[in-house]
Amino acid sequence: MLPFLFAASAIFVLAAFRFADQPSAPKAALKWYTWEEAVELNKTKPKKMFVDVYTDWCGWCKRMDKSTFSDEKVSAYMAANYYPVKLDAEQKAEIKFNGESFKYVDSGNGRGVHALAYALLDGKMGYPSMVYLNEKFERIMVSPGYKEAPDMLKELKFAAEEKYKETSWEEYRENN
Repeated sequence: MLPFLFAASAIFVLAAFRFADQPSAPKAALKWYTWEEAVELNKTKPKKMFVDVYTDWCGWCKRMDKSTFSDEKVSAYMAANYYPVKLDAEQKAEIKFNGESFKYVDSGNGRGVHALAYALLDGKMGYPSMVYLNEKFERIMVSPGYKEAPDMLKELKFAAEEKYKETSWEEYRENN
């Protein structure tokens, strides 16, 4: 009887280790849209827009992609309440919006900026910068700089829940 119990417990322990080593189901990645896709979706299902203005060379932008935007709470909240848009501030592709054509503007030193990014950020070109827009594409706020997940979630709620109509961002941030 003793050898049987030993064998059964050894099988149980091995099975437990085997299941513990199995990778968990992968997290669903946040679906990012182009500007044009979000505008089109907004026609049939109006939602606020979250615009991540970034560049390919921005280290803090890449860090936000890996940590903040991949955080489960942040990505779930963003997906439920916004059309998340990635906008490369140096992209060359033209964007047509509201009868206007936004193009890449070469600054002459091998670098340049996309006119839509420039307009959204009022020319304050720092990366990363996040722009919150309401359903009518009116700017709610611009938020420059790297954000950890809890701070990003607080900002997302401030804009999505329209707290900006009741209080300033500074007041909201201190009290929530």
